[in-house]
Amino acid sequence: MGTDDGRREWARHWQYPELPGLDLLRAHYVRHTFPRHAHDGYVIAAVTGGVEEIGLPAGTLRAGPGSVVLINPEVAHTARAGVPEGWAYATLYPSRALITEVAAEIGTLRGTPGFTADMVPDAQASRVISEVHGAAEAGNALAADTLLRGVVARMLIRHAGPLPARTVGRAGGADAERARAVLEERIARPPSLEQLAAELGTSPFALLRAFRERYGMPPHTWLTDARVRRARRLLDAGTAPAEAAVAVGFTDQPHLNRHFTRIVGVPPGAYRRERRHTG
Repeated sequence: MGTDDGRREWARHWQYPELPGLDLLRAHYVRHTFPRHAHDGYVIAAVTGGVEEIGLPAGTLRAGPGSVVLINPEVAHTARAGVPEGWAYATLYPSRALITEVAAEIGTLRGTPGFTADMVPDAQASRVISEVHGAAEAGNALAADTLLRGVVARMLIRHAGPLPARTVGRAGGADAERARAVLEERIARPPSLEQLAAELGTSPFALLRAFRERYGMPPHTWLTDARVRRARRLLDAGTAPAEAAVAVGFTDQPHLNRHFTRIVGVPPGAYRRERRHTG
């Protein structure tokens, strides 16, 4: 992976087998930008250098060293460099099951927990997040698991409450959820916006507005993100990138490579090699 030497980009996205339910990303990005996307699980990111700009529904955050970024599942967001030298960070991607397990252990939250802050200044937590990565990279399972649970518990105790259940506020919200279900079912060959709206008995513009309001992005952007997520699951299972590309509806492997790299932060080949190596 190498070290930060100024404007050179590098990234490692991997799993440590002794920490189930967790993905790890450590990277330095300069030109790379993450398009609007969401995660199945949570994001706990410690910025260790430079400045990261995160575009969230409530606005844009600028996170520098010593800050921790907290993002709940299915919250659409973007990310890019906030200064010319880019940003470096150590990120934890805990699953819903892992967060729920730690919340149950500390016993202070009922139901599914959700973070109530998008970014917090916490140099100690930021340092511990980097130490989780260091312990995992060194193969020190006891330290990695101890540090992970400690920092997750710290974030939950200080900055979490019950994750609010998503409610369908307007009539269009139900159409948006039905549209998402159709796109998931026909991910490789999705209908056009006009066809999708006709199937649901609404207009294209009304569906577009409802979908963006419900999921934080228009249907075509959500579909690309969903395809990458499904491709990740296929790569996790050992599928070759070329096969995964076709299975999720990309035209070819270069098409998958482009979108996968933008959203995940590493190319699918590197992602799969890490899975095979750590598996």
